[in-house]
Amino acid sequence: MIGFQPYETFQLLVETGGVERANTLLVAACDAFAKRPRPLRSEIEQFEALAQRLFPNAAPSARSKAALTLATADNLTPELEALVIDHLGTALNDYLIGTKSISEEIVMRLIDKGDKDVLAALAQRPDLTNTTLARLFPINSRKIYRALAANTAIEPKGAYLSALTRSAHMDHEVARLLSERDDFDAALLTPAFFDLPEAGRLKTLRAYAHRRMPQAPMMRTFEHISVATNEFTTALMKLLSDNRRPRITHLLKQVTGLDEIRCGEIAHDTSGAALFVVLRAFGCTSYDGLKVLIHATSHDADRSKTLAEFAQLFEDVHPSAMVYMMSAWRGDVNLFDLVRPEYAPFQPEGRRPAAKSSTPLSGTAGAQAIDKLNGLKTRRAS
Repeated sequence: MIGFQPYETFQLLVETGGVERANTLLVAACDAFAKRPRPLRSEIEQFEALAQRLFPNAAPSARSKAALTLATADNLTPELEALVIDHLGTALNDYLIGTKSISEEIVMRLIDKGDKDVLAALAQRPDLTNTTLARLFPINSRKIYRALAANTAIEPKGAYLSALTRSAHMDHEVARLLSERDDFDAALLTPAFFDLPEAGRLKTLRAYAHRRMPQAPMMRTFEHISVATNEFTTALMKLLSDNRRPRITHLLKQVTGLDEIRCGEIAHDTSGAALFVVLRAFGCTSYDGLKVLIHATSHDADRSKTLAEFAQLFEDVHPSAMVYMMSAWRGDVNLFDLVRPEYAPFQPEGRRPAAKSSTPLSGTAGAQAIDKLNGLKTRRAS
């Protein structure tokens, strides 16, 4: 390699020139090697010997600068890669995320060190092997699980699906990240429903549309009390009009069997998503259900699109699915049953993707309900 001298010459220069000479030689040598397109094997061996001698003798700032330069080389051997990893300092995380490839040996070495910040950066890589994932998933770290949840290169299935789902039930940020993924069954986020943003809650509800469900323990109870749906919705509208949320909490506790804390979350949910679950479990139609939701949801912004989506959900989601969802809130069902093939989501034949659901076609029951309720909303505001 041009400019390289035998190892003994560089050793003499370092010993007689001190740290400053080592700094200069290290940075220059790494820069020359990084710019070399296809070094010979003998040149690589000479550079390895030089780098292993210079790195320990250089100042920390020079080591970091040299490692950053060396990281751009295309011909790093495992030994040189180890030198880069050991001396990058604060730039290590960016290197792990952005570098084209990294050897399995270095990955295992980083995992053995156990630095959670470094491993969270490593978990963002798109080329993680099953061996690496098998080492990362057992680590109890929110940082690592958030990185894994955001990594769309990791297919959520099998043990990985179970681990990500359980993490989502304990960490709202993992739940939010998973709710934004198209390859994750949002129904598995039901226990974390109240930790999700509004978009995540609606996506969870959509995951129950057109879907066969396991039998829920609460189903028979709701079949009996659904005969009082009209009285229930009338009472809700009156209480919501008077903004008597504590009284609504008490009413929900009486009729749903959920605990008071959960009922309070439903009563104070101004997005309407949680209340939709209860209304549909009672068998409410889109017209009756939307009358309640108009009273329950926030009026700080235009909610017409959200109400239109609820109208579509009333048509697409079966009451038994929402009874199952409430059973999951109570802990009465094993949510992982939904992973079984017979309960997988399906798309009705001839139906377009759900992306159009936010704007239902004119003439449908949902659209008619929206038209009628617009008049009701205007009269209520006047």
